[in-house]
Amino acid sequence: MSPLVALVVGLLVGAVLAAVALLRARRPAARVEGAARAEPSAEPALARRLLDLMDPAVVVLGVDDAVLLANPAARALGIVRGTRLVVPELLGMVHEVRSDGSRRGDVALPGALVGSGPRLVGVHGVRLESGTVPGPGPVALVLQDVTEARRLEAVRRDFVANVGHELKTPVGALALLAEAIEGAADDPETVQRFAKRISHEADRLARLVRELIDLSRLQGADPLPELQPVEVDTIIAEAADRTRTAANAKGIAIAVGGQRGLVVRGVEPQLATALTNLLANAVAYSPEGTRIAVAARARSGFAEVAVTDRGIGIPRTDRSRVFERFYRVDQSRASSTGGTGLGLAIVKHIASNHGGSVTVWSEEGLGSTFTLRIPLMSPGTGTSEHEQVPAGDGEDDGAPAGRVGAPQKGRT
Repeated sequence: MSPLVALVVGLLVGAVLAAVALLRARRPAARVEGAARAEPSAEPALARRLLDLMDPAVVVLGVDDAVLLANPAARALGIVRGTRLVVPELLGMVHEVRSDGSRRGDVALPGALVGSGPRLVGVHGVRLESGTVPGPGPVALVLQDVTEARRLEAVRRDFVANVGHELKTPVGALALLAEAIEGAADDPETVQRFAKRISHEADRLARLVRELIDLSRLQGADPLPELQPVEVDTIIAEAADRTRTAANAKGIAIAVGGQRGLVVRGVEPQLATALTNLLANAVAYSPEGTRIAVAARARSGFAEVAVTDRGIGIPRTDRSRVFERFYRVDQSRASSTGGTGLGLAIVKHIASNHGGSVTVWSEEGLGSTFTLRIPLMSPGTGTSEHEQVPAGDGEDDGAPAGRVGAPQKGRT
């Protein structure tokens, strides 16, 4: 726990102690003097008001595990029902705190309880010493939602591990090939073959470094460059031109169609990169002699550009993860396709930064359709029709009837 978080928790616990102490101190006085003669004090009300205004959830439980106090944040989490704590893990922590005096840990809250999906909360439990009443005092729990923080920590760890692994492969291959060339100095044909392999690995390493830099910029805090009118036809033509050489090498035809003349607001190089990545994936995972379709259309204020292939398809269990960094559906094909596992992650962030989204429809053996959605420019205003929309990177369970270029079942 960071010093700042520890300080906040300390203040919270102090406030809880003050509230409970004040409440306990006032009650005996009221019994002795009588309700009619006791002058109401503002201190307990102020302490309770302070707890109610706090973002972290605070719960105070008595010796019988009954809830003495719960602020609105705690009740919003759904962990309190009436006077009872309904999460067994939290109750277990209360019993440990009662024995040890203090406890910290993370507790998972089920999605059905919270109502907004599973959450992870960091819990700091403290036993409140009882000054006037014999026996153990109440226990205070301070809960902070750490779901996003833990997710970012895991992503950062995975990213470092994945980068190290991905860099080791081409670097190790270059070292071995250099040794092989040195040992085959008297065999020009072997040297030439190994030199081609070195060139291939060097290109792969350069592409990985370039994509890491691109992804870092897209995810950084730097503002997006000034958005300009961008013709969708130009983006499609540029992306098709970039991938045509690789497609021709496999005898794959790239067919361009759909609605023409669409204009969006964006950064043309980024949008061209996003569409190029989608086309490059389609080429890499399509059989030789097949066809890839690229089509655009206007729908609900967005320009939708769909890239459809007749490739191997994506298993249902992998569709929700294909936009993750370094994730590959078929690890065994990574070296043969030359992919880095970053292309679709870059597409997702470009779409998100432009206020759009990218989705995938796929069936194993039938092919896949990736659809890039970017807000259209409003006629005569110079602004997008959708200035802000939820950015998506999900899957479509089925191909909607109106989807541009979506493969129909039964196609091969």
